[in-house]
Amino acid sequence: MEQRHLGSTGLRVSRIGLGTLTWGRNTGEHDAADQLKAFWEAGGTLIDTADVYSGGEAEYLLGRLVERLVPRDDLVIATKAGSVPDPDRRFDGSRGHLLQALDASLERLGTDYVDLWQIHAFDPETPLDETLHALDIAVTSGRARYAGVSNFCGWQLAKAATWQLASPGIRTRLASTQMEYSLLQRGVEREVLPAALDLGVGLLPSSPLGRGVLTGKYRHTTPPDSRGATDMAMFVEPYLDGAAGRIVDAVATAADGLATSPLAVALAWVRDRPGVAAPIVGARNARQLTEALSVEGLSLPDEICRALNDVSAPVHRYPDQDWSTL
Repeated sequence: MEQRHLGSTGLRVSRIGLGTLTWGRNTGEHDAADQLKAFWEAGGTLIDTADVYSGGEAEYLLGRLVERLVPRDDLVIATKAGSVPDPDRRFDGSRGHLLQALDASLERLGTDYVDLWQIHAFDPETPLDETLHALDIAVTSGRARYAGVSNFCGWQLAKAATWQLASPGIRTRLASTQMEYSLLQRGVEREVLPAALDLGVGLLPSSPLGRGVLTGKYRHTTPPDSRGATDMAMFVEPYLDGAAGRIVDAVATAADGLATSPLAVALAWVRDRPGVAAPIVGARNARQLTEALSVEGLSLPDEICRALNDVSAPVHRYPDQDWSTL
């Protein structure tokens, strides 16, 4: 699999990442092991997890599997900290909480360091410089090799990345930002992606298949084994409206013309967008993951990219539109 630099850093990652959101909950050890082995054998390196995925079970399972199946040095392990299971405070970006969470992640993962450590979300109750100082400590102490953020809006990312660049060699530059991005969710193109491109921050798209909707499996009904038929139905429902249906139909048409799957078309589109380092793909089993990995040999023709861009184009008005038209 092709490797890409993560932002303006020396860290190279596979251009498809493996997500572990459901590991330890909907994905058991056997299926997780099959996924990890298939991913590694395909040349995949980037594996994304978080301290809150399945209450820590995802990290624990990943650590056990790496010890048995895959050389640690062959992987780029990324995890996150900052989310808390507290209804009164969803995020905690304090230095104390973050560093304590990192140490707990390392213990569950069974490793001395993570390759990429990310702040899971912006915490408005903690000074941003305190949150970012935790990244500096993690890197200088050797517990993390690179640092990033997740779910930061445009101004938050720009402020954080600029702050880190203000003192080269003292502060750790941001390598990445992880955000939802797909043909069904192009909101990052308004401010986040321009900021990332300008500041040398690589984008790691989550939910690149539109929460599974872009695979086409919801076009006519809700499969009984899908997320839409479980307690995660609310996660899928926002992408089942008429506008989404038109985009899904366009993806299916493109797939028919290219003799491939809608999954491959949707994933190739987001993988090759400017500023994207590696979409993060989650799968229930190795068969689903193998289908996603087959996109490696696919490059979408320009005319198909233009058609998909047009049908999925988000509406950006003031202040993003051309002032000459006002």
